[in-house]
Amino acid sequence: MTALPRGETPGTVGTDAPDGLAPEPDAAAEGPAHAEAPEAVSASGADGAPSGTETSVAAGPSAEGPGGAGATRSAQASAKSDADGAPGTDAGAGEGAGKGGEAPAASGGDTPETPAPDTPGATEPPDAPDTAAADGTAAPAELSEAEAELAAQRELLERIEKRKAEKDGPIAAGAKLSGTAADLLAAVRAVESGEKAATAFFDSPSPAPAPRRAAPAAAAPLSRAGVPAAAAAARSASPEAAQAVRAVLAEGGAPETLARPVVDALGEQAAELLRADPWQLLAAPGVRPEQADGFARALLGAGCGPDDGRRTAALVGWLLERAALQGHTALDAEAVRAALAERAVSDPEAAVRDAVEEGAALVFQEEAEPAGPAGTDDDGGEPPAEDLARDAGAAREPVQVLLGLERYALAEESLADGLARLVNACEKAADLADAAAATPSPSAAELIRDVAAAGLVAHSGGEAARAEPAALITAARGLGLRALGATHSEDGRRRLAAATGDPDTAVTLAGLLSGAQGPGRDEDGALALDLLVVLDAPQLDVESAAVLVEALPDGARLVLSGDPGVLGSAGAGRVFADVLAARACPQVVSRTPDPGPIGELVSGIGIGELNQVEAPGKEVVIVPVRDAGEAVHRTVQLVADSVPRAFGIPAEETQVITVGHGGAAGTRVLNEALKQRLNPGPGRFGGFDPGDRVVHVPAPGRAVPGVVRSADAEGLRLDCSGDPVVVPRERVESAVRHGWALSAHQAAGMRWPAAVVVLPGDAAPGLSRPWVYTAFGRGERHLSVVHGVDQALPQAVAQVPAQERTTRLRALLEAWPAPGATA
Repeated sequence: MTALPRGETPGTVGTDAPDGLAPEPDAAAEGPAHAEAPEAVSASGADGAPSGTETSVAAGPSAEGPGGAGATRSAQASAKSDADGAPGTDAGAGEGAGKGGEAPAASGGDTPETPAPDTPGATEPPDAPDTAAADGTAAPAELSEAEAELAAQRELLERIEKRKAEKDGPIAAGAKLSGTAADLLAAVRAVESGEKAATAFFDSPSPAPAPRRAAPAAAAPLSRAGVPAAAAAARSASPEAAQAVRAVLAEGGAPETLARPVVDALGEQAAELLRADPWQLLAAPGVRPEQADGFARALLGAGCGPDDGRRTAALVGWLLERAALQGHTALDAEAVRAALAERAVSDPEAAVRDAVEEGAALVFQEEAEPAGPAGTDDDGGEPPAEDLARDAGAAREPVQVLLGLERYALAEESLADGLARLVNACEKAADLADAAAATPSPSAAELIRDVAAAGLVAHSGGEAARAEPAALITAARGLGLRALGATHSEDGRRRLAAATGDPDTAVTLAGLLSGAQGPGRDEDGALALDLLVVLDAPQLDVESAAVLVEALPDGARLVLSGDPGVLGSAGAGRVFADVLAARACPQVVSRTPDPGPIGELVSGIGIGELNQVEAPGKEVVIVPVRDAGEAVHRTVQLVADSVPRAFGIPAEETQVITVGHGGAAGTRVLNEALKQRLNPGPGRFGGFDPGDRVVHVPAPGRAVPGVVRSADAEGLRLDCSGDPVVVPRERVESAVRHGWALSAHQAAGMRWPAAVVVLPGDAAPGLSRPWVYTAFGRGERHLSVVHGVDQALPQAVAQVPAQERTTRLRALLEAWPAPGATA
């Protein structure tokens, strides 16, 4: 393999979240997901040292085996009665920079620490405060996708609670039957009562089968989560609520710019909640415990202390929210207690127990061994909630105890129930045998056969394997089934449509759930589909997955397809990995290799090997650099000159990818340098000029590349893959950033003709096998690696696997009864 050059290491960047409780995020690091984190452009531009030599290379990806957790069972403590009062990073996430960016200091002149811009749910601190939020003016009338998603989550929560109540209540005999089963029950009762003779039914003609419902035309526009826009808009914060919160913040010495984020997180009663419990300020993203403590002292005086129950409960919720930003849906109770002790809580055990009893967190416990008394009551049943709360507060528990937020617990349980419904309700005899025999690919044939026999199928493979779901969709539609493929990005949608030859077969997941794309919903509110194939499944977080599965009708088939080696979702959870690890359904592993030198390189990385590959057409090139300044210089040179000249790929079709947003060669510095070279201008439209490449973040977890066309009184006008988009003026600062350079998480699910991956010396701590696998696989025809991390690159590929996420979905899926088992 080509010798790796030694690069200087001017500093370090943070890494993905470690196991257990996440460390303090580093603004320069790329975390588990950041598609929702557009980055502000720094004013610093760097020119580099003289250009180095280009060397044809070798360098190469392997699927991470999903990890798992043991079987668990949950006991819910009393939940908060008002969902708006629960801290949540998604509430109003798209409304302004304050929702995910750095919050001004709450007291004492301190500045709250910013959540890592590259972590899920975090955004770059704004360059200037949002004047609309600061002066209390009314928010725009149109619905943001983040608000719509929150509304859908609330509706889903209510639906789950209703189902649980129905299960717990008495059920009259036959009350749950319908159709033929109900008719048979009525006939039996008629005979038993003497109302009719038994012979009366033998001569009755069989009823004609009910005609299949046609997919109705799309109704009124829906939000991203499938909730009518008007319903979600009704929950928007009022100017009066913001003004009341502003007064409380001023009284407590906190900046008034926090008013909008606080109202978004706590709802219309935010002012009253803050007065009663000042630590609820932690619900606003970016606020640190020390700032909340100062705010509480200003409001409550000497009557508050570190062991105040309101403080400890808020800290538990804050710790779980921070863990969710790193992808976890739950945390080990011991890790939570240790973090509380670090924050001056004298009795962490009691604090955790009280938080569970008050509903600030839910507790989940693994199944205990049958012989052991722990985890079961005297008669072997489910332990009472108070016993689980006591175990959560114990110094050492005999089994693992997890703490989680209600929203993620309900999402995981709803998702597990929904997947079980699809598995059990599916007709097992779809006639796809002829289609399977006709396909030229053995892997595609195997996929078609499995889908014919199962309601849920997992399919894994690389970029070339995407042809197999495309063959499945084509075959199903040829048989008259309503089949559709959903992708993470618009780029993925176009590629899928090209593979099937029919643009109507492909949608984005956001477009499907919003009603903007796809067949719409039937009269029951379910998607009018017989088969849904979700590509880019590793990018599916648990809340989005729960909403999607809830929207599928009984009898529909679901295929989750993706590459297990890529980076995980922007939101909490690891849905695809958990489904694979639980072996809850048939799994098809593609045997179709990715072609060419880039495919060979990436395939090697997937199994932990950075191999030398033959690249006669310079498909893969390594550009050694000595420091970050030279890395920036060489990157600009590659995008503007070398790649267009050597391969005929214009600069607008070359994507730069780097480890983080901060640092001397992060996205901010690179975007500034690339703008100066490719589209210089004064930035008269909020820092942007016509022709600027940008990334628009309409909702957490979605990064939509676009180009600035113009600006007017309505906002910034973008062209996003041919679709015109207007970003309101008050949202430009928080939702749009320059896009010549992206993080690997933002680039996941998309490909470009050429990719330039920048690895300055300070990027070494942020490297992992999934990161390298994802970044190196974004180029279709050419890959340049601006390399300054020396031996850190092969070490990361060989020794740094995917960062594990603590979730409960795998255990819930493993708890399904074995096939053929009887209740």
